[in-house]
Amino acid sequence: MKELVLVVDDEASILTALSQLLNDEGYLTLTTRSGEEALELYAKKRPDVVLLDIWLPDRDGLEILQTLLEIDPHAAVVMMSGHGTVPTAVKAIKMGAHDYLEKPLSDEPTIAAVEAALDERRVRQRGGYTPSVLEMSRERTDVSRRVSPPPLLPQIMRTDIAQRTIRTSSVIYGMGLHSGSRTGMVMQPLPPDHGIHFLTMPKGALIAGHVTSVADTDYATTLVSEGESIRTVEHLLSVLHARGITNLLIKVHGEIPVLDGSALEFCKHIEEIGVVDQDVLRQELVIDRRYEVGNGEEKSLVIEPAESFSISYALHYPAPVGEQFYQYLHRSFDAYMAEIAPARTFGFMRDIKMMNELGLGSGGRLDNFILVGDGNVINTELRFPDEFVRHKILDIIGDLYLLGYPVRGKVTARFTGHRDNIQLQREIFKNS
Repeated sequence: MKELVLVVDDEASILTALSQLLNDEGYLTLTTRSGEEALELYAKKRPDVVLLDIWLPDRDGLEILQTLLEIDPHAAVVMMSGHGTVPTAVKAIKMGAHDYLEKPLSDEPTIAAVEAALDERRVRQRGGYTPSVLEMSRERTDVSRRVSPPPLLPQIMRTDIAQRTIRTSSVIYGMGLHSGSRTGMVMQPLPPDHGIHFLTMPKGALIAGHVTSVADTDYATTLVSEGESIRTVEHLLSVLHARGITNLLIKVHGEIPVLDGSALEFCKHIEEIGVVDQDVLRQELVIDRRYEVGNGEEKSLVIEPAESFSISYALHYPAPVGEQFYQYLHRSFDAYMAEIAPARTFGFMRDIKMMNELGLGSGGRLDNFILVGDGNVINTELRFPDEFVRHKILDIIGDLYLLGYPVRGKVTARFTGHRDNIQLQREIFKNS
């Protein structure tokens, strides 16, 4: 049977255009310019998907969304707006909308959103994640048609561990550390063998979570494609690496939220929504020989063969940081959450002027990073006596996931940062 799509918009031209597009794709359509009539049509016809405008002449679109979900908790709703903002999009998805489309609408993203909403509705109705449902959408969705899996290298080996994604779509909202802007981030499951990908909002530029996308490493790792960029990806990638999530789409407006400056809130959020094993075994990048960057004296970063993934880091700054050393062996996600995830990003008073000149650090607040002054920590109590070096390890775990696969190898670092992490990965690619 053909799926039925209800289109709700106050502009007749949009109703006509969407009806024609959906009919050409094999869908049946109902249209209305009224929020009240939309509720009546839903109650009578139970359409499979609703395309719902935020701005309607008689009712607020978010109110209609809430009522639709009260009528049918499994309702698949895609919101639309030509005047929307990131907070509006985030609020809609938090309320239960599947996706959010910015006008003017484009054909492929619109059809992709409808198809993905249908897939998620089926998952909800079946009571959880069903790999075959997501796999059926692999060639149907716009994102799946556009993405490519991470490049294969000679060091890639198949394991006996399943690939993973999140159980359901979810949203996180917060402040961008460097942009200083409120930013929303939507996470959506991807089928096996897709990898980690970012989609910019609202323009829809697709950026692979891969070292080939890295454009800048000043105080954070920034990915770029099609003239669009995503800043500060390392904390989220660190969690995905540690949790073994191999397939995920992250929709974000400019910068990943900094939250409290650590990775702990990302961990809690992902555990709350759930992680599911997929029916394809994952691959790992198994380090085959010694790779090294740095000058070998003041700073160096080495990765070499090992049976597991571990990082040793030696750090030296003036007081109150001093000399710190920590060795982390990745045994489990619980170990990561206990030892590494709570460690917050930090900055020095002496660097603030330079960061401001670079247009960075505008979102720094007293509650989302450690501010280090002349001989003391200014704004907070440390979570660990060696919190600084633990955060450096957190960053390495995240940056190394830009290789595209979970890593197996021993990392030894001394006084290095994002630029060195990326340079090491480029050395691996160059010599593979």
